[in-house]
Amino acid sequence: MTSMSDAAHASSRRTSAPGWLVVALACAGQFLVVLDVSVVNVALPSMRAELGMSTSGLQWVVNAYAIAFAGFMLLGGRAGDLYGRKRVFLVGLALFTLASLAGGLARDDWQLLLARAVQGLGAAVLAPSTLTIVTGAVPEGAARARAIATWTAVGAGGGAAGGLVGGVLVDLLSWRWVLLINVPVGAVVLAGSVRWLAESRAGDGRRLDLPGALLVTAGLATLAYGVSQTEAEGWTASAALVPLAAGLALVALFLAVEARTAAPLMPLGLLRLRPVASANVAMFLSGSAMFSTWYFMTTYAQSALGYTPMEAGLALMPSSFALVLGSKLAPRLMRAAGARTVATLGALVAVAGFGWQSTMRADGAYVTAIMLPGVLMMLGAGLSATPLAALATSGTAPGEAGLVSGLANTSRTMGGSLGLAVFSTVAAARTGGRGTPQALTEGYALAFRTGAGVLLACAVLMLVWLPRGTSAVPAGPEAAGAETGTAGISTG
Repeated sequence: MTSMSDAAHASSRRTSAPGWLVVALACAGQFLVVLDVSVVNVALPSMRAELGMSTSGLQWVVNAYAIAFAGFMLLGGRAGDLYGRKRVFLVGLALFTLASLAGGLARDDWQLLLARAVQGLGAAVLAPSTLTIVTGAVPEGAARARAIATWTAVGAGGGAAGGLVGGVLVDLLSWRWVLLINVPVGAVVLAGSVRWLAESRAGDGRRLDLPGALLVTAGLATLAYGVSQTEAEGWTASAALVPLAAGLALVALFLAVEARTAAPLMPLGLLRLRPVASANVAMFLSGSAMFSTWYFMTTYAQSALGYTPMEAGLALMPSSFALVLGSKLAPRLMRAAGARTVATLGALVAVAGFGWQSTMRADGAYVTAIMLPGVLMMLGAGLSATPLAALATSGTAPGEAGLVSGLANTSRTMGGSLGLAVFSTVAAARTGGRGTPQALTEGYALAFRTGAGVLLACAVLMLVWLPRGTSAVPAGPEAAGAETGTAGISTG
């Protein structure tokens, strides 16, 4: 009876819908997830003006999404394996869509931040299933390679399009539509997925590590809150020290739980592998600098240079294209020079961009104040993301490839979330509560100088710790997933 049922289920999976339609639905879900990492950036000044948010509070519009996304991403992937990819995809998409509606209708800042956190949770549940659905929809061979390439391009395009889409929506409608636009799109994708997606799972009896996901998310959020409190209270004040100590304690407890649980969210044994450990640390450090780039650039363009939201989005398009270009050039360079060399080169190119950006002025010209340094920063990000993702997934058993890809994405996103809190605090300390364009520019310039220092240290770490060799070249869906995930987050 079971075998007949399984056979019928497999048959329905093959014939329920054309492969291209399944791929399109999964890619649409991935596009929404990546788009919402970056689309809100150009809307931040408008959100602050209408809701009366502080500068430090504004960073949480970005961070609330990113922290929830990072903390629950591995859990979302495991849930799809156990309970069915279609089911988890639908739950995540529904949660994401409802949270987008709530955020778009928010009347207070806390309502917006709560909605963004729930959005991130929905994205973390939804995103891991998208690639599995894509690879399961088409047979192995050239067709699957094309499907994965489409999924990769959609992910990169979502991050690149975020600034422009957000600018158009804010200029023509209001900031609320950077969230509300997800509702009709999400509803259409949801309806199509209910109708045409087939269920699949790979249940192996493992349990979900919910305590691990809650601990790492709470720890990261508490640490980020503690860092933000140092802006107003100072590093020695109890208002900052208590959440910082609590965050560290939660992270330590998370590591203890992962070391003891039978089915850990983050198997610590993988970190004994040099490629996995070194690449994840490098991703954490580079992500801490790269993730905050667009936050500062879009705010600088609007608050200091007087750009409209649409102009700010257009101004950052060359940087977005440079990110895509770097990620496409990286595999070719890796075959000739090796993953370690290309990753280090990318970090150094980004250092040059950060250094140039740190010379920004309140009356800067577009070409020298935004376009050229932005292109260098994002070209470097694209060049380093692919070799780091390839190294992070090398040297592991085939059955662990998806897990280490998820770990790589989580490392970069967690680094970015904590980095945004740190760099925002650095900028705010220099600004000193002054709201003039000159003061904001001074604060942001210091943040970019700090970022250049972090990336320079990261380049040294790459050169010393990353393994030698030219064998770690991306191949297959897992590597594509890691590459897209890291590139997409970098555009956040």
